Amino acid sequence: MVDQVVISNPLDPRAQPLIEDLIQEYQSRYGTLFDGEGAKAELYRYPPEAFAEPDGNFLLILREGETIAGGAFMRYDDDTAEFKRIWTRSDLRRQGLARRIVLALEDAAAAQGYTRVYLTTGFRQPEATALYVGLGYRRLFDPAIDLALYRSLPFEKHIGPLAGKPGTTPLKEPAASIEEADARQAAAKAVHAAKVAAHVAAARDAGRRDRTRSA
Repeated sequence: MVDQVVISNPLDPRAQPLIEDLIQEYQSRYGTLFDGEGAKAELYRYPPEAFAEPDGNFLLILREGETIAGGAFMRYDDDTAEFKRIWTRSDLRRQGLARRIVLALEDAAAAQGYTRVYLTTGFRQPEATALYVGLGYRRLFDPAIDLALYRSLPFEKHIGPLAGKPGTTPLKEPAASIEEADARQAAAKAVHAAKVAAHVAAARDAGRRDRTRSA
């Protein structure tokens, strides 16, 4: 039994187990905490093109044709890939699949020219925090503070030619209250989604101009 790592996209039928399972998991843990429309809106916050080369990627691990794990990244800035959608099938957890997909994403991001990874996980996902810390990611928050005051917990790690370089990004400041944490989170997600959408739109326009010139 040989597992395959394949390049995919959020609209690929093979990616649907990942999308559907993440929606259920996020809904059960957070409900409408991160988005008033629930977990589905969160999973579809970004356009599919954000997870496509040259700026992003979307990887699946297949076993005998079935999707058992996956993850993706998109552009955060010129040097940084932002990892998203990291998932393993619930009945196959504790087999190292999450570790494998994160390492595969790191390799793909480095091959696409990124030297740093940024990612976040929710404050109710201690197993994800343990995974990232175990893989050498630096916490960008103070774990001694009530994690609910952060909502999303950020991490960073250098990859490629800068692998092993210590991170220097300042730690995220916790909110003063749960209400402030919610407001901050909503504002940050809206700004980030707009930034990603603008970059995707600019790439589409550039692609159209290139096709027109070559026609």
